Amino acid sequence: MKRLTCMGTIFCLVGLLWGENYLINGGQESTILYSLNQRIEPVGDTQTLKLSFVIPVSFQSPTYNQRIDNFDLSFNPSPSERKDEEDNRGNHIIRVEWKNPKQPVDATMRFTATNKTILQTIQSQAPFPLTDIPRELRDYLSKTDQVQSEDNRIENKAKELVQGVTTEFDAVQRILTWIIDHMRYVTPPVQFDALYAFENGKGNCQNYSHLSAALMRSLGIPVRIVNGVTLKQPYSVKMADGDFTFQMGQGRHSWIEVYFPDLGWIPFDPQQTELFVSNRFIRIEIGLDNEETINDGMVRWRQAKGVQGRPRFTEVIDAQFSRDDVQLALAKQNYGPKNMLLSPKVDATFQPVVYAPPPPPKEIDEDELKNLRYTRRLTFGNVDFPRGVDFLFTRGPAEEEAEDEYAMRKNFMVETAEYVTTGLTQYAQVFVLEEPLQLNRVGLALHNFGGSGQVWIDLIEDDNGKPGRTLAASDFINLNQIPVQTGYDWVDFDFSNNPPILSPGKYWIGLGFTGSPIINWFYTYGKPVGPVDGTRYKSVYEEDWSGALAFEFNYRIMGLTSE
Repeated sequence: MKRLTCMGTIFCLVGLLWGENYLINGGQESTILYSLNQRIEPVGDTQTLKLSFVIPVSFQSPTYNQRIDNFDLSFNPSPSERKDEEDNRGNHIIRVEWKNPKQPVDATMRFTATNKTILQTIQSQAPFPLTDIPRELRDYLSKTDQVQSEDNRIENKAKELVQGVTTEFDAVQRILTWIIDHMRYVTPPVQFDALYAFENGKGNCQNYSHLSAALMRSLGIPVRIVNGVTLKQPYSVKMADGDFTFQMGQGRHSWIEVYFPDLGWIPFDPQQTELFVSNRFIRIEIGLDNEETINDGMVRWRQAKGVQGRPRFTEVIDAQFSRDDVQLALAKQNYGPKNMLLSPKVDATFQPVVYAPPPPPKEIDEDELKNLRYTRRLTFGNVDFPRGVDFLFTRGPAEEEAEDEYAMRKNFMVETAEYVTTGLTQYAQVFVLEEPLQLNRVGLALHNFGGSGQVWIDLIEDDNGKPGRTLAASDFINLNQIPVQTGYDWVDFDFSNNPPILSPGKYWIGLGFTGSPIINWFYTYGKPVGPVDGTRYKSVYEEDWSGALAFEFNYRIMGLTSE
């Protein structure tokens, strides 16, 4: 990269540098037929029911463009009142109201989105700190209750991260690098604000957005919060040793846009991307934080005094890709965060963040393993996921705004899961042992949708970063032993009849099945526990596990280790 400035010690460690920054180039262009259907079933004597929607608008940036055509919003039955307005952030809002609704209300939004992501070399000369920020953008430097940009802890961390920085890009990439390594994705978090994310190192998309905005705003960089929808259509990116597949859940999402004087507003998904988002993002509403971007999907009602319960609400999003052209390639760099960060190539002055590679686990020979006493219980893995949640009916809690008047907001809890018993594709998840283990059970976060057959787990050794030889297999589980119930829960596979003794190192969980079970395996965005390439798939007809997934399945390893 031109004008790349590095510290002198970096050049002395060239052979030892390590990071997970990936340069991505190429593009995506798709035509998406989008629909969202909401159904609200009033409860008891509901006196008024109010809904609001934000109309997505066309948007252009150097990396992500969205064009909206054929917008339509229909209701059954027709509302008693309708108001169209624009707020002070430029959001186009439609508000509708029903008087004394006695039957379910259906609202359907439809439009065509032509979304394009263009990833070529970006040139930016924007200096840091910024000067002469336009007056109309200065609101996006403001602190809020969710974006505590003037808190001393936030300010001090931001200043620490950007010491010696001379360009805005360098400031932004250092902040994103820290966030990706500091944070891990969990849903639902206890709180959604920046300070909670800063202090606890975890949160959902709202926490990532708020913390990014707080750190950048504290340094005088305008940031606005974007609310929209991500689509579940996967896409694959070419790498030197195979395909890397990305996929998000289909539902509500929060991300940010950062202002560059020479580029304008540029989207970032601070969970994994800088200077772009994929064209699987539908941009809808913007604001200072997620307390302000509440109009799309808001439900309000007034009910008679003493009536118990709340309306039953369902929301179904559907997206059909009538055209989908993806031509993307990744190239790994030896700098950046410890977790994956994607970025187009940038022609700007910056100092790459680098780490020494992690040391390999200490090897223990077979005789020593057998002579150890395995008495201490050990459980670990990617264990945080929303258990028992019916994602069709998720909504925020009803909030009382006035006597007998209530509101429910959209929420950001999205079903992220892969159908892993298709018959044509096999999936495997790595886990890393730091100490010897007598393996007794492996739990997977699964949802049984029916069918018939049996499932089990193969324990597989690592072969240069991919699954290799099978070491052991769990007991078989008949599908009728897995309850058909709401949401996802642990299904434990038993190895205790002949527990394998494992030395420290990498191993793989491979899900096997016979018959025709219909099972989803829940996953978490990013890699909260394991290595970047630690989730693999392949066709049943292939030997090589050449496909990698950008997420991590939820699993837990249970056994005994030595004192």
